[in-house]
Amino acid sequence: MPNASLWDDIAIPDTDLNVRQAAGKMAVPCFWGRNVNGACLFIIELEGNHTTQYRKNVASVNGIDVDLRAGEPRHQRLILTLEKQVDRDLFESLCRTLISALQYASDSSSSLAVALAHIRRWKTFLSGRGGQRLSIEEVRGLFAELTFLLELMGRLQSSGAAVEAWLGPERSHQDFIFGNTAIEIKSLSGTERSTVRISSEDQLESLNDDLFLRIYRLSNLQEASAAQSLNEVVAAIQARLGEAEAIEAFDRKLVASGFAPLPDYDEPRFAVSEVRSFRVEEGFPRLIRSHLPAGLAKVAYDIKLEAIASFACDNGAIYGGK
Repeated sequence: MPNASLWDDIAIPDTDLNVRQAAGKMAVPCFWGRNVNGACLFIIELEGNHTTQYRKNVASVNGIDVDLRAGEPRHQRLILTLEKQVDRDLFESLCRTLISALQYASDSSSSLAVALAHIRRWKTFLSGRGGQRLSIEEVRGLFAELTFLLELMGRLQSSGAAVEAWLGPERSHQDFIFGNTAIEIKSLSGTERSTVRISSEDQLESLNDDLFLRIYRLSNLQEASAAQSLNEVVAAIQARLGEAEAIEAFDRKLVASGFAPLPDYDEPRFAVSEVRSFRVEEGFPRLIRSHLPAGLAKVAYDIKLEAIASFACDNGAIYGGK
């Protein structure tokens, strides 16, 4: 059952629509609404005729009806209608994101362009929605991977190359591979003991020349100035992606990771309290497929950080340093 939302306070009309204006300074007025069927709506009022622009750029989205209708004289309405109530929380989150983006539009034409661009992005999240929320452990793990992705974006020639290197969502044995280097990312909570879980016999074995284990200790510090939520770190990456292909690839990988931009992920907010890197080489304590006794498979085990202290390296070693 969807959580309570602002649409619950809008009465279902007998005819036409009931609406409530959305807050924010935008070039065009926007409204939350309900129709006679009780469906949740988001409405953008446009001045002029934008039919040609709409037809050229509109995208079909599973679960949302997108329509451009005549409004008041010399006005049109872009109406988004949610078809599946189970997706109401996601629809609300995406509409709020659209409201924020519309604050940078200057007129009706640019507002429509912004809206249609966002709708194309929503298509990825709605088509991949599995209905399950990430567990706190999954949130922490994804946060750590995205924290490294942000770092990698500053190191590689393009942000798109960094997104391409993020292979964890594609079920690669390691979370990142670039050049001839593979990196497995792990996270620890601030209160956790100093052990990390290795979830398979393949995670610490690679065909690449260099393999590293990068560990992030994350503290749940809601009020800390450096703390970020999962939604915030996702937004930070999206803000740095300029190429459409990189944006689409990133969104697809988020969906594959089980993420959708829901208000649920506004909390907790993590601060990175420690980052440690280890070079995985001869003598590193690990169980790997090539050395497992016959008949063993799907191995998972814990590694004590004190046992791998001698393999610690500078965080920059991942990029070819010592």
